[in-house]
Amino acid sequence: MDSWWSLGEWSGQSGTDLAVYQITCPFCGESGNFSTEFSAKKKKPNGRKVLNFDTLKCGNCASFVQVFWAAGDRLHEYRVQPWPLKLEKAPDHWPEAIGRYWLQAKRNIRDENWDAAAVMARSALQLALRDQNAMGKNLREEIDNLSQKGILPKIMQEWSHHVRELGNESAHPQANHGPTDPRDARNIVQFLDFFLEYSYTLPKRINDYRQRKERNDT
Repeated sequence: MDSWWSLGEWSGQSGTDLAVYQITCPFCGESGNFSTEFSAKKKKPNGRKVLNFDTLKCGNCASFVQVFWAAGDRLHEYRVQPWPLKLEKAPDHWPEAIGRYWLQAKRNIRDENWDAAAVMARSALQLALRDQNAMGKNLREEIDNLSQKGILPKIMQEWSHHVRELGNESAHPQANHGPTDPRDARNIVQFLDFFLEYSYTLPKRINDYRQRKERNDT
């Protein structure tokens, strides 16, 4: 997205009204329980697009959040601040099991459980590879198989092996091995973010774009 005026045009939530039910209070964790305390709009000069600036009040703890959002023809997208520091769920378009392991990896990073974060990242990676029909007797062969098929770019193949190796050290500990380096744990979980973005979120955005084009062309 190269302009805030593009918010809600290419991807986002279904419908053109703000999905308040999906917004979580960053202070008490309750979702969808908000009243609108303030609302302002800005219309694009020489255009129809409208940007919305809303202040919502949590009905549970009376805290406030600011929501910036905009709608396209059939979608809308929003940004919230402050946002919850605790991750509640993975993106809906990811396979459930992959999202579950990713969420555990993220939470272990937050709690500084570096070994557990590495193991969960490795598990999420392996599930994602198998979801894309990777073949092999182990994770090493599955990574190389997807690379040979052209599904996994070379640079991501190399990084995937780093995730595998670090995850193996934590999943199969040896007496002479020290704890996982926090920098390594953060790096492999960040790589997992990139990998899942490439594998699931980017294809969804492309598909959303194609559907929008087809609707506009008919």
